[in-house]
Amino acid sequence: MLLQPVWSFLLGHSSLLHSPFFPVFFSLTVYLIFCLPFLLLDLLSSRWSLVHRYKLQPQSSINWTTAQSCLALTLYNHLIFIFPLTVLNWYLRPVLLPQEAPPLPQMVAQVLACLLLFDFQSFIWHLLHHKVPWLYRTFHKLHHTYTSTSALTAEYSGVWETLSLGLFAAANPLLLGCHPLTEMLFFIVNIWLSVEDHCGYDLPWATHRLIPFGLYGGARHHDLHHIKSKYNYAPYFTHWDRLTGTLYT
Repeated sequence: MLLQPVWSFLLGHSSLLHSPFFPVFFSLTVYLIFCLPFLLLDLLSSRWSLVHRYKLQPQSSINWTTAQSCLALTLYNHLIFIFPLTVLNWYLRPVLLPQEAPPLPQMVAQVLACLLLFDFQSFIWHLLHHKVPWLYRTFHKLHHTYTSTSALTAEYSGVWETLSLGLFAAANPLLLGCHPLTEMLFFIVNIWLSVEDHCGYDLPWATHRLIPFGLYGGARHHDLHHIKSKYNYAPYFTHWDRLTGTLYT
């Protein structure tokens, strides 16, 4: 049980895990921590050519007004809408914390399954919101305010988009019967991949460079979607765009 020490440590803070505040605190903290390195790169890119060379859109730059606007909308959505829903979920579905950690192979397999399922759900959702003009104008257009992506634009979305994608992410571990530790790891990986997708950099250690055969799109894939919005609807993997003829490289 390689994960038992980690899980035992978390069980020692079970009062925090049982708190209705924990889901919002957890997601916001993880999101902002993952954004910080890319915000630092944004600050350095205008002064350091070594960083600037990895920008997907070298002519673009992020300013404090943009960052402040993105951060304000993220905080607003979490505090005004997501927090009341997590409290309701906490009331209706008490948190159950088993004593044993999940086996490592099972956890890895279930996190991958959750990612693949979320990728499919997001692809269908995204495709519909681009193909149906009313859906695009009413809900999704806000996310396309910035054609040049940066880390904080990952959650620059309206309430409907934030809640619907959040529902997919929250429901998938439940559908697959995941252990709470597996659920937490999926949320962490999912938030990281979303931030990396929007980071605006094609770094040597980027996820799409680590996964072979072009199976994963990554930041370059999603940045092209913000430039050419008729392509690259899947958030992470490329197989659905390949099958539907919407892949652009």
